[in-house]
Amino acid sequence: MLRQPPGDADILGIVTRNAILWEGHLFFRASSIALAFAMLSTVPAGAGDLASAYRIIAGKEFVDLTHSFGPTTPVWSGFGQATFTPASDPKTRRPYTIKEDGFRTTTYDMVGQYGTHVDPPAHFAEGGITMDKIPLKQMILPLIVLDNTPYQKRDDNHAFSVADLKAWEDKHGRVPKGSFVALRTDMYKDWDRDPERFKRAPFPAWAFETIKFLYEERGVVATGHEAMDTDTTDKMDSETYILTHDHYQIEVMANLDKVPPRGALIVVTWPKVRGGLGFPARAFAILP
Repeated sequence: MLRQPPGDADILGIVTRNAILWEGHLFFRASSIALAFAMLSTVPAGAGDLASAYRIIAGKEFVDLTHSFGPTTPVWSGFGQATFTPASDPKTRRPYTIKEDGFRTTTYDMVGQYGTHVDPPAHFAEGGITMDKIPLKQMILPLIVLDNTPYQKRDDNHAFSVADLKAWEDKHGRVPKGSFVALRTDMYKDWDRDPERFKRAPFPAWAFETIKFLYEERGVVATGHEAMDTDTTDKMDSETYILTHDHYQIEVMANLDKVPPRGALIVVTWPKVRGGLGFPARAFAILP
Protein backbone atom coordinates (compact mmCIF):
# COMPACT_ATOMS: atom_id res chain seq x y z
CA MET A 1 0.00 0.00 0.00
CA LEU A 2 1.46 3.32 -1.03
CA ARG A 3 1.48 6.18 1.50
CA GLN A 4 0.04 9.40 0.32
CA PRO A 5 2.33 12.41 0.62
CA PRO A 6 1.35 14.50 3.61
CA GLY A 7 -1.08 17.22 2.96
CA ASP A 8 -1.10 20.75 4.32
CA ALA A 9 -3.16 19.69 7.33
CA ASP A 10 -0.73 16.87 8.18
CA ILE A 11 2.29 19.16 7.88
CA LEU A 12 0.58 21.73 10.10
CA GLY A 13 -0.08 19.01 12.72
CA ILE A 14 3.57 17.89 12.75
CA VAL A 15 4.83 21.43 13.07
CA THR A 16 2.34 22.13 15.87
CA ARG A 17 3.35 19.01 17.84
CA ASN A 18 7.05 19.81 17.44
CA ALA A 19 6.47 23.39 18.53
CA ILE A 20 4.62 22.17 21.63
CA LEU A 21 7.46 19.77 22.45
CA TRP A 22 10.10 22.49 21.92
CA GLU A 23 8.11 24.97 23.99
CA GLY A 24 7.89 22.40 26.76
CA HIS A 25 11.65 21.84 26.56
CA LEU A 26 12.28 25.56 26.81
CA PHE A 27 9.84 25.85 29.69
CA PHE A 28 11.60 23.01 31.53
CA ARG A 29 15.02 24.64 31.01
CA ALA A 30 13.72 28.04 32.09
CA SER A 31 12.06 26.51 35.15
CA SER A 32 15.26 24.65 36.08
CA ILE A 33 17.32 27.83 35.81
CA ALA A 34 14.78 29.77 37.85
CA LEU A 35 14.81 27.04 40.51
CA ALA A 36 18.61 27.10 40.65
CA PHE A 37 18.62 30.87 41.15
CA ALA A 38 15.94 30.55 43.82
CA MET A 39 18.05 27.97 45.65
CA LEU A 40 21.13 30.17 45.41
CA SER A 41 19.19 33.10 46.78
CA THR A 42 18.62 31.18 50.01
CA VAL A 43 22.43 31.03 50.70
CA PRO A 44 23.54 34.01 52.81
CA ALA A 45 25.30 36.57 50.63
CA GLY A 46 29.07 36.21 50.85
CA ALA A 47 28.97 33.00 52.89
CA GLY A 48 30.51 30.96 50.09
CA ASP A 49 33.13 33.63 49.44
CA LEU A 50 34.19 33.72 53.10
CA ALA A 51 34.33 29.94 53.33
CA SER A 52 36.51 29.83 50.21
CA ALA A 53 38.70 32.62 51.54
CA TYR A 54 39.19 30.77 54.83
CA ARG A 55 40.15 27.54 53.05
CA ILE A 56 42.73 29.46 51.03
CA ILE A 57 44.13 31.31 54.06
CA ALA A 58 44.24 28.18 56.23
CA GLY A 59 46.52 26.56 53.68
CA LYS A 60 49.01 29.43 53.67
CA GLU A 61 52.15 29.97 55.71
CA PHE A 62 51.92 32.43 58.61
CA VAL A 63 54.89 34.49 59.83
CA ASP A 64 54.91 36.12 63.27
CA LEU A 65 56.06 39.74 63.00
CA THR A 66 55.99 40.25 66.77
CA HIS A 67 58.67 40.01 69.47
CA SER A 68 58.08 38.32 72.79
CA PHE A 69 58.89 40.76 75.58
CA GLY A 70 59.64 40.73 79.29
CA PRO A 71 61.08 42.89 82.08
CA THR A 72 64.59 42.83 80.58
CA THR A 73 63.86 43.49 76.89
CA PRO A 74 64.93 46.72 75.17
CA VAL A 75 62.92 49.91 75.72
CA TRP A 76 63.54 53.61 75.26
CA SER A 77 65.55 54.90 78.23
CA GLY A 78 62.96 57.60 78.86
CA PHE A 79 60.38 54.97 79.79
CA GLY A 80 62.27 52.40 81.84
CA GLN A 81 61.88 48.65 82.13
CA ALA A 82 58.61 46.85 82.77
CA THR A 83 57.92 44.91 85.94
CA PHE A 84 55.87 41.71 86.05
CA THR A 85 54.65 40.59 89.48
CA PRO A 86 52.19 37.95 90.67
CA ALA A 87 48.75 39.45 91.17
CA SER A 88 47.66 39.43 94.82
CA ASP A 89 44.45 39.51 96.81
CA PRO A 90 44.02 43.23 97.65
CA LYS A 91 42.82 42.35 101.16
CA THR A 92 45.52 39.89 102.20
CA ARG A 93 48.22 40.85 99.68
CA ARG A 94 48.85 37.16 99.22
CA PRO A 95 49.70 36.24 95.60
CA TYR A 96 47.15 33.98 93.94
CA THR A 97 48.39 30.46 93.25
CA ILE A 98 46.95 27.46 91.47
CA LYS A 99 47.48 25.35 94.60
CA GLU A 100 45.58 27.70 96.92
CA ASP A 101 43.13 29.44 94.58
CA GLY A 102 42.89 27.34 91.43
CA PHE A 103 44.37 30.09 89.26
CA ARG A 104 47.26 32.53 88.95
CA THR A 105 47.72 35.79 87.10
CA THR A 106 50.17 38.65 86.66
CA THR A 107 50.19 42.39 87.23
CA TYR A 108 52.03 44.23 84.47
CA ASP A 109 53.56 47.65 85.06
CA MET A 110 54.85 49.04 81.79
CA VAL A 111 54.56 51.89 79.32
CA GLY A 112 52.25 51.40 76.36
CA GLN A 113 55.10 51.72 73.86
CA TYR A 114 56.71 48.43 74.91
CA GLY A 115 57.91 45.61 72.69
CA THR A 116 56.27 45.40 69.27
CA HIS A 117 53.64 48.11 69.64
CA VAL A 118 51.14 50.38 67.96
CA ASP A 119 51.47 54.16 67.93
CA PRO A 120 48.04 55.72 67.28
CA PRO A 121 47.72 59.32 66.08
CA ALA A 122 46.86 60.54 69.61
CA HIS A 123 50.36 59.53 70.76
CA PHE A 124 51.67 62.75 69.11
CA ALA A 125 48.56 64.66 68.04
CA GLU A 126 46.38 66.37 70.64
CA GLY A 127 43.23 65.78 68.61
CA GLY A 128 44.32 62.50 67.01
CA ILE A 129 42.33 59.30 67.30
CA THR A 130 43.22 56.86 70.06
CA MET A 131 43.99 53.19 69.50
CA ASP A 132 40.41 52.09 70.23
CA LYS A 133 39.16 54.27 67.37
CA ILE A 134 41.41 52.94 64.60
CA PRO A 135 39.07 51.33 62.00
CA LEU A 136 39.00 47.53 62.00
CA LYS A 137 39.52 47.46 58.23
CA GLN A 138 42.93 49.04 58.76
CA MET A 139 44.02 46.00 60.78
CA ILE A 140 44.21 43.67 57.76
CA LEU A 141 45.99 45.09 54.73
CA PRO A 142 48.17 44.14 51.76
CA LEU A 143 51.77 44.04 53.00
CA ILE A 144 54.72 45.56 51.16
CA VAL A 145 58.24 44.91 52.49
CA LEU A 146 61.01 47.30 51.44
CA ASP A 147 64.50 45.86 51.92
CA ASN A 148 67.09 48.27 53.33
CA THR A 149 69.75 45.61 53.97
CA PRO A 150 71.61 45.86 50.62
CA TYR A 151 72.30 49.55 51.33
CA GLN A 152 73.45 48.74 54.87
CA LYS A 153 76.45 46.87 53.44
CA ARG A 154 77.86 50.29 52.56
CA ASP A 155 76.29 52.27 55.40
CA ASP A 156 75.09 50.39 58.47
CA ASN A 157 72.76 53.30 59.34
CA HIS A 158 71.37 53.92 55.86
CA ALA A 159 68.09 55.85 55.69
CA PHE A 160 65.82 54.36 53.01
CA SER A 161 65.41 57.10 50.39
CA VAL A 162 62.86 57.94 47.70
CA ALA A 163 65.45 56.85 45.12
CA ASP A 164 65.69 53.49 46.91
CA LEU A 165 61.90 53.21 46.83
CA LYS A 166 61.74 53.95 43.09
CA ALA A 167 64.44 51.36 42.46
CA TRP A 168 62.30 48.87 44.38
CA GLU A 169 59.26 49.80 42.27
CA ASP A 170 61.25 49.31 39.05
CA LYS A 171 61.82 45.72 40.13
CA HIS A 172 58.59 44.83 41.96
CA GLY A 173 55.98 47.27 40.67
CA ARG A 174 54.28 50.33 42.13
CA VAL A 175 53.45 50.31 45.85
CA PRO A 176 49.66 49.79 45.87
CA LYS A 177 47.29 52.30 47.41
CA GLY A 178 45.79 51.14 50.70
CA SER A 179 48.73 48.97 51.72
CA PHE A 180 50.85 48.61 54.86
CA VAL A 181 54.53 49.24 54.10
CA ALA A 182 57.24 47.81 56.36
CA LEU A 183 60.97 48.56 56.29
CA ARG A 184 63.25 45.55 56.63
CA THR A 185 66.61 46.27 58.29
CA ASP A 186 67.26 42.96 60.13
CA MET A 187 67.73 44.90 63.37
CA TYR A 188 65.25 42.50 64.95
CA LYS A 189 67.97 39.85 65.13
CA ASP A 190 69.63 41.84 67.93
CA TRP A 191 66.49 41.96 70.08
CA ASP A 192 67.43 38.84 72.05
CA ARG A 193 70.99 38.30 70.81
CA ASP A 194 72.40 41.75 71.65
CA PRO A 195 69.84 44.07 73.32
CA GLU A 196 72.32 46.90 73.79
CA ARG A 197 73.14 46.93 70.09
CA PHE A 198 69.42 46.88 69.30
CA LYS A 199 69.04 50.14 71.24
CA ARG A 200 71.88 51.85 69.34
CA ALA A 201 71.62 55.28 67.77
CA PRO A 202 71.93 56.07 64.96
CA PHE A 203 70.35 53.04 63.28
CA PRO A 204 69.00 52.07 59.83
CA ALA A 205 65.67 53.80 59.36
CA TRP A 206 63.26 55.66 57.11
CA ALA A 207 64.22 58.88 55.38
CA PHE A 208 61.60 61.52 56.15
CA GLU A 209 61.08 62.26 52.43
CA THR A 210 60.26 58.59 51.83
CA ILE A 211 57.60 58.57 54.52
CA LYS A 212 55.97 61.66 52.98
CA PHE A 213 56.17 60.14 49.50
CA LEU A 214 54.53 56.89 50.58
CA TYR A 215 51.58 58.62 52.22
CA GLU A 216 51.14 61.49 49.75
CA GLU A 217 52.05 59.87 46.43
CA ARG A 218 51.20 56.23 47.03
CA GLY A 219 48.28 56.51 49.46
CA VAL A 220 49.45 53.88 51.94
CA VAL A 221 47.42 53.33 55.11
CA ALA A 222 50.16 52.59 57.64
CA THR A 223 53.87 51.88 57.96
CA GLY A 224 56.11 49.90 60.26
CA HIS A 225 59.75 49.19 61.01
CA GLU A 226 62.10 47.16 63.21
CA ALA A 227 63.66 49.94 65.29
CA MET A 228 62.17 51.71 68.31
CA ASP A 229 61.98 54.98 66.34
CA THR A 230 60.92 55.85 62.81
CA ASP A 231 63.97 57.87 61.83
CA THR A 232 67.12 59.37 63.34
CA THR A 233 66.14 63.06 63.22
CA ASP A 234 66.35 65.05 66.45
CA LYS A 235 62.69 66.06 66.28
CA MET A 236 61.31 62.66 65.15
CA ASP A 237 60.07 64.23 61.90
CA SER A 238 58.79 61.01 60.31
CA GLU A 239 56.83 59.83 63.34
CA THR A 240 55.39 63.32 63.85
CA TYR A 241 54.27 63.43 60.22
CA ILE A 242 52.64 59.97 60.33
CA LEU A 243 50.71 60.49 63.55
CA THR A 244 49.65 64.09 62.92
CA HIS A 245 48.26 63.02 59.53
CA ASP A 246 45.90 60.50 61.17
CA HIS A 247 47.84 57.31 60.42
CA TYR A 248 49.14 54.70 62.83
CA GLN A 249 52.48 52.92 62.82
CA ILE A 250 53.87 49.65 64.19
CA GLU A 251 57.31 49.75 65.78
CA VAL A 252 59.78 46.98 66.72
CA MET A 253 58.64 44.51 64.07
CA ALA A 254 60.32 41.12 63.58
CA ASN A 255 60.93 38.51 60.86
CA LEU A 256 60.43 40.81 57.88
CA ASP A 257 63.23 38.89 56.15
CA LYS A 258 60.84 35.92 55.98
CA VAL A 259 58.19 37.85 54.01
CA PRO A 260 58.28 38.47 50.23
CA PRO A 261 58.47 42.03 48.86
CA ARG A 262 54.78 41.95 47.91
CA GLY A 263 51.81 39.61 47.82
CA ALA A 264 51.43 38.93 51.55
CA LEU A 265 48.77 40.23 53.93
CA ILE A 266 49.41 41.72 57.36
CA VAL A 267 47.05 41.28 60.29
CA VAL A 268 47.77 43.51 63.26
CA THR A 269 45.73 44.01 66.40
CA TRP A 270 45.93 45.25 69.99
CA PRO A 271 43.75 45.51 73.10
CA LYS A 272 40.90 47.99 72.85
CA VAL A 273 42.04 50.37 75.58
CA ARG A 274 39.63 53.29 75.89
CA GLY A 275 41.55 56.44 75.01
CA GLY A 276 44.73 54.35 74.58
CA LEU A 277 47.89 56.12 73.42
CA GLY A 278 49.83 52.97 72.55
CA PHE A 279 50.11 49.33 73.55
CA PRO A 280 51.94 46.11 72.68
CA ALA A 281 50.53 44.74 69.44
CA ARG A 282 50.38 41.35 67.76
CA ALA A 283 51.20 41.36 64.06
CA PHE A 284 51.56 38.49 61.62
CA ALA A 285 51.87 38.00 57.87
CA ILE A 286 49.95 35.57 55.67
CA LEU A 287 52.24 34.62 52.79
CA PRO A 288 50.99 34.32 49.21
